[in-house]
Formats: sequence, structure tokens, C-alpha cells
Amino acid sequence: MPKITVLPHASVCPEGKTFEVKSGVKLARALLANGVGIEHACEFSGACSTCHVIVREGFDSLNEPEDEELDMLDQAWGVTDLSRLSCQAVVGDEDLVIEIPKYSRNHAKEH
Repeated sequence: MPKITVLPHASVCPEGKTFEVKSGVKLARALLANGVGIEHACEFSGACSTCHVIVREGFDSLNEPEDEELDMLDQAWGVTDLSRLSCQAVVGDEDLVIEIPKYSRNHAKEH
């Protein structure tokens, strides 16, 4: 089973976390199931960018992003060539190292 390492994030996962998951699961669901409170304002439909993550290791083992995901990523804060919407990224067979960006565009949460 692939191992997912989440790098420390001040509010979502201050200590960082490492856990194993089965291949074939959506990354956002794996994160939530293992206590990493990733934002998901559109309830995993790929219609927002709040679950944006940067895949520092293992990026090529994920499924290919569809055009709709790439379009939505254009709206995310801090996008890189290694960015994915975790609700659309399917875990493959390789270990992953995930960075959760410092900010998201979740307007419902902004003050």
C-alpha cells in the first residue's frame, strides 16, 4: 500500500502526518479519513479549488488530470507544475509527499 506523507501545515496538519492507503482512492478522501482536514467546499465535485495540494513526490503516479481540473486549478492560490485538486487525484502505487498550500480561495471561510 502506498504511504502518504503530509508536510506540516499551520492550521490543517500542524505536526504533519504519514499514513498508508489503498491504491485507487481519491486523495482528498484519504486525507480526510486519516484526520487531515483538507478543505472541500464543493464536496469533491471538482467545482472549486479549495482542496488544492502540491504533490512534492509521487506526482507521476497519480491519474492524469482532466481539462476541467486544470481549468479549476487556474483559480487556486500558489499553483505549481505539481498542483492537483485532491478530490480529483487518484492515488496510484507510489508513495506521495503532499504539501497543503498556506492559503485557499474558500470565500466562505475568509474574513
